[in-house]
Amino acid sequence: MAVLPGYELPSLTVPVTRTLIVAGAIASRDYQDVHHDPELARQKGAPDIFMNILTTNGLVGRYVTDFFGERARLRKVAIRLGAPNYPGDTMVLRGTVVSVADGEVTVRVTGVNGVGAHVTGTVTMSVPEDFPAGGVIV
Repeated sequence: MAVLPGYELPSLTVPVTRTLIVAGAIASRDYQDVHHDPELARQKGAPDIFMNILTTNGLVGRYVTDFFGERARLRKVAIRLGAPNYPGDTMVLRGTVVSVADGEVTVRVTGVNGVGAHVTGTVTMSVPEDFPAGGVIV
């Protein structure tokens, strides 16, 4: 097995809990009521509180660095949100290697929940020189 363009990373299933949503909002200092107050979220047209983009960004970063290891360094994360992550749902992150060159790996990432595509984007990271096979996991 080699991690080359086209390689699919193992998926990561993330239970979307009320605690994860609220804790992520607090940790990123996002105090908008739609991320912690169900009644105010409903008044603004949402069925419940929903995850903020910074929490999603952190989960996407965790997903790729868990696979490539603690010495991999995120260089660029470019994501776009779609369907909201509401409590009680599950998001499944999947990734496909787009390129491997000059010590960098780019992965296309998608995260899908019960409503649809929550997040899409790409993550580029550097990998250490002694990364197996010079940037390719063999």
